Amino acid sequence: MYFSRPHKSVINRVFSRAENLVGGYYRLSPAQMKSHQYDVRTLAKLEKHEVSDYAFAHLCKYVMGGPEGKEGSGFYRICLQDNRILEAVERGNPFIQFPSLMTYIAVHELIHVVRFNNGESDFDLSPGEREIEEEKVHRITRNVLQGVATPGFGLVLDCFSSRYKIN
Repeated sequence: MYFSRPHKSVINRVFSRAENLVGGYYRLSPAQMKSHQYDVRTLAKLEKHEVSDYAFAHLCKYVMGGPEGKEGSGFYRICLQDNRILEAVERGNPFIQFPSLMTYIAVHELIHVVRFNNGESDFDLSPGEREIEEEKVHRITRNVLQGVATPGFGLVLDCFSSRYKIN
């Protein structure tokens, strides 16, 4: 199951909004937010090692080549798992809406990007440390999105609270 053209249009709008929300939370100017290099890929464009059966999305870290003899700069790829996201929306219909779930996912992944780039967390963590980091990022994501007015969004926030899990 892959995202349709209308889904991809929503994803573009959602990530633009998520950049503003995350930038506002971290008090970053638009230029500072843009300096956190990342790209977004959907399932149809992912490499085999970027596909996950366990998450709606995850990050892969890459290094772009620098000038000869120098290490290049790093960037993150947000790997969206279309099938997992669409199945969750289908199971949660009519209560879980695609734009609301994608907003949560986009904000969550961008918070990871900012935290890794700012040195607030390391990309390479042990499984125990990764679990702690995930809970921190879920907490920050809920804080960032607390005042967002999107129909059905409260339920998405509840689903990612410690009380419930959607997967």
